[in-house]
Amino acid sequence: MTRLNSIKDLEIIRTACVLEQKRKPITVTVCAGTGCATCGSTKLADTFLKEIQRKGLHERVALRRSGCHGFCERGPVTTIMPNKICYLQAKPEDVPEILEKTIVEEGVVDRLLYVDPQTGGRISNIDDIPFYKYQRRELLEKISAIDPTAIRTYFAVGGYSALSSVLTKMKPGEVIQEIKDAQLRGRGGGGFPAGIKWETTANAPGETKYVIVNGDEGDPGAYMDRSILEGNPHGILEGLIIGAYAIGASKGYFYVRQEYPMALDNVKLAIEEATEHGLLGKNILGTGFDFSVSIHRGAGAFVSGESSALMNAIEGHVGEPRPKYIHTSVQGLWEKPTCLNNVETWANVPLIINKGADWFNSMGTEGSRGTKVFSLVGKVNNTGLVEVPMGITLREIIFKIGGGIPKGRKFKAVQTGGPSGGVLPESMLDLPVDFDELNRAGSMMGSGGLIVMDEDTCMVDTARYYTDFLAHESCGKCVPCREGLRRMLDILTDISNGNGREGDIELLEDLAEVLQQASLCALGKSAANPVMSTIRYFREEYEAHIRGKCCPARMCKELVRYRIDEEKCEGCGLCEKGCPNGAVSKIGDKMYAIDESKCIKCDACFAACPDKFKAVQKINTNGIAAEMAA
Repeated sequence: MTRLNSIKDLEIIRTACVLEQKRKPITVTVCAGTGCATCGSTKLADTFLKEIQRKGLHERVALRRSGCHGFCERGPVTTIMPNKICYLQAKPEDVPEILEKTIVEEGVVDRLLYVDPQTGGRISNIDDIPFYKYQRRELLEKISAIDPTAIRTYFAVGGYSALSSVLTKMKPGEVIQEIKDAQLRGRGGGGFPAGIKWETTANAPGETKYVIVNGDEGDPGAYMDRSILEGNPHGILEGLIIGAYAIGASKGYFYVRQEYPMALDNVKLAIEEATEHGLLGKNILGTGFDFSVSIHRGAGAFVSGESSALMNAIEGHVGEPRPKYIHTSVQGLWEKPTCLNNVETWANVPLIINKGADWFNSMGTEGSRGTKVFSLVGKVNNTGLVEVPMGITLREIIFKIGGGIPKGRKFKAVQTGGPSGGVLPESMLDLPVDFDELNRAGSMMGSGGLIVMDEDTCMVDTARYYTDFLAHESCGKCVPCREGLRRMLDILTDISNGNGREGDIELLEDLAEVLQQASLCALGKSAANPVMSTIRYFREEYEAHIRGKCCPARMCKELVRYRIDEEKCEGCGLCEKGCPNGAVSKIGDKMYAIDESKCIKCDACFAACPDKFKAVQKINTNGIAAEMAA
């Protein structure tokens, strides 16, 4: 391994890496991120490698195992460059045909292409697929262009050029000013201006200072930071080194969840490669700047994503927050000035240095510049990882990129910002997505989770689910959060079970105010958002549960029962096969019935009944049947 002792050495190796890639004009890239790996992409890539050799194509075809391509709903994702051909859900047995038709015959394998649901036409170019077409992939584009386990592929796309510019052409204060001019706001949830945080840490008294990557992503359904850690660890590392230079830190940490094994492995390897090449350690690139990085594995506590709790964990203490009368940027890790930003924030830094603050400001809104990465999940056709400019509307994300709601169901709501975020109704689909607009709507940006809900979602149960999660994840240090969330959960559970009483809604609102005003950290202060937003926009559902003892969405078990419509039942028997408790039995040649004394309300029979029959119905206590099958 060659150590790079100067900026010139870095340019020499970059030129060599670019030439290496040009020797093979065709690149087959297989997504090796966690999502596609679970769909068999490892075996798919292995098969490509063997077939490329067997067919004698190795002189002009390279195989790359990249990070997440984003279109997780259709994984594994395979792209063939430079023609940008995209194949979805390919299997190892498809590989010989792919290579023959795409490489040898210069055609395409039609059955593996994206099918436009509107026209039925097949799309081969990845840029024309709606999921990708309406994005602006500044951070994510590089992930599909590199192998996260090979630093040379990062060099080939300009890796560490921002660092070399900073170390040779910019003073620390100038770097901070560039980040301030870019108006980069923290992507971890709070949206605090990164440049101001950097400046505060740099100006804080004391010579010893630290920088930290917050990779403790614990939101249900969120995997933005995980995918960037897995797919471009060097991009984050480069941003961290730049931040350390600007702030005056000589030591940094990656705080990564233990549940992210691939991310941990790739970050560890990136640190080792950067150290061997002289990009970490003493006298980086011969400039006299010293900086080293360590990894701390998070134990999985959601509250450890909070800055002071995270720092307590690194110090070896219980991951619980500290009082905020002194900010961590002044007195953080081991009581030294510490700058903590999340994964996506650090990853934006090299882009801003290379392309400039004006470029970053050309995207987004007045108060929220740049792009934002979201995990789009839930009741939406195209789930996956998306990157869009700030200010795009919820409607554009859900219906243009996400492809709308499955099975023709009606959109009902979307939750933004994770378990501490708010639930927004259909009337707010045209809301611009940025920090300030979401806050005004009673929600938040959070780290970037978007969970789409259809007409079958109960808003009371949704609030109960997230309150239950937060009550279990509360560290218990402060009374408002510890006791307030438990009492909220009790009330929501009673309402969901049909035991709600008049005044419960008002009591929830009072508890929410206490949480917001008196909790020690952001977990408690924002924990009431799911409850308050659902009351604000779906109050009638709470009233139906309390006064009518019914669930309009027919999802609360204690408020529904099941029956089979005699006229619609065709006797297929799928409901009987699906029932785990023997509650469904045959009572005629073509008729089944449900014994309510045995029914455990698991929804299995309802889900098993084919859409074309819709014979299994949910009956609410108000006597109205849900004329639909899952």
